[in-house]
Amino acid sequence: MDELNEMITSGETQGMYLTFSVGDEEYGMEIDYVMEIIQVSPITEVPDVPHYIKGLINLRGKITPVMDVRLRFNKPPREYDERTSIIVVSQDDNTIGLIIDTIRDVLTIEDSQIGDPAGIKTGTPNRYIKSIARTDHGNKLIIHLERVLSDH
Repeated sequence: MDELNEMITSGETQGMYLTFSVGDEEYGMEIDYVMEIIQVSPITEVPDVPHYIKGLINLRGKITPVMDVRLRFNKPPREYDERTSIIVVSQDDNTIGLIIDTIRDVLTIEDSQIGDPAGIKTGTPNRYIKSIARTDHGNKLIIHLERVLSDH
């Protein structure tokens, strides 16, 4: 994980995506949003928040909310284990931790490998998926981070 955090802070992030698993699916997000990756730490529960907001963590003195992506994507809950991680992201000056099942890799994905999510024929649009990347490591669903983080 230290190696991934070093890569994230290096500044050379053009076309790079952090990939991770939630359930059986593999997702990716632009690495520019990622501040760091940490192990799950004690979470302080907060009343009267959406079910997918697990609470708050103390991240080096800064109180940071954490969201369980599994619950946000309407998947059944599962116990956290040694592979469960928190991806700390920043978007529009908001910092939040995203709890995911497993970190996979950092991949460079060319624009030519990225396609429209309309290729997913589910009958209903998936508001959390921005695009699909076809890589040598399989297909990755690229999340629309702004929508994952929004309340709407």
